[in-house]
Amino acid sequence: MIVRPVRSSDLPALIDLARSTGTGLTTLPANEERLTHRVGWAEKTFRGEAERGDADYLFVLEDDNGRVVGISAIAGAVGLREPWYNFRVGLTVSASQELNIYREIPTLFLANDLTGNSELCSLFLHADYRTGLNGRMLAKARMLFIAEFPQLFGNKIIAEMRGMSDENGRSPFWESLGRHFFKMEFSQADYLTGVGNKAFIAELMPKFPLYTCFLSEDARNVIAKVHTDTEPALAMLKSEGFSYQGYVDIFDAGPAVECETSKIRAVRDSQALVLAIGTPGDDATPFLIHNRKREDCRITAAPARFAAGTLVVDPLTAKRLQLNAGDQVRAVPLSASRESKQ
Repeated sequence: MIVRPVRSSDLPALIDLARSTGTGLTTLPANEERLTHRVGWAEKTFRGEAERGDADYLFVLEDDNGRVVGISAIAGAVGLREPWYNFRVGLTVSASQELNIYREIPTLFLANDLTGNSELCSLFLHADYRTGLNGRMLAKARMLFIAEFPQLFGNKIIAEMRGMSDENGRSPFWESLGRHFFKMEFSQADYLTGVGNKAFIAELMPKFPLYTCFLSEDARNVIAKVHTDTEPALAMLKSEGFSYQGYVDIFDAGPAVECETSKIRAVRDSQALVLAIGTPGDDATPFLIHNRKREDCRITAAPARFAAGTLVVDPLTAKRLQLNAGDQVRAVPLSASRESKQ
């Protein structure tokens, strides 16, 4: 398995993947025109022809038979071309000594506070390949790419997590709040943001603080909660240093997590090493390994070991990276120690 930049020839596979994601992955809509534009723009981005506000680093996970089975991406900066909205979760205190009343009421403020940060997005892996190292490799390959090219990204990386919805795609938060202002199904609003139509959010969403006590109990209970299918992704990000800082999605109230770029575990702990080809050994640790290229980037996960300033991998791993002994790689253990123990 290898993670590499997307190519125009991947478009049919991407459309198939988009159709299988269901509701919640707004950055990969099942829209051929939009995906064609996105793939073309991603190719420009990897060639260095896009400014940070427009940069879209879209990666695919490819098996050894050339089948594209997953995607992940990094947005160079959010909100510099189109508005970027979140709710900031705040607190309003009401008190009266005379009546012996004290109440703390959570509030939601429409905010653009996360504008300008880089974003991890569009993570999806085909169900048949959700085994072994594949999921972690696809998600964390982006962090190793950031470690190699930090100048391309912001000082903070964010990730919006999918919020709670039922098996029919019904969001309790949307039903209690968004539906009153947008008069459409959650899936339709989710799709419109994915194809770039975000102006309606500013036009229709109330600007004043929203008191959560006016929401249904079901809606209040899902604020900053992730969808069951997203819990492993959230745990992985937390192990890398990401944390929730009070921002949620305006549609399903899923949490946004964030971390200073230099403090992400895979960025902080990665090393530039010389590649050696041999036998890593039975006790070798799974490493995430990058060939240190941009347009021809290839990243894989495989057992490896340190030896006299080199990283020893087997011949198949070197072949997947399209490298020879003596070439430079950037590498980091695939998992944080605490993650490995989970």
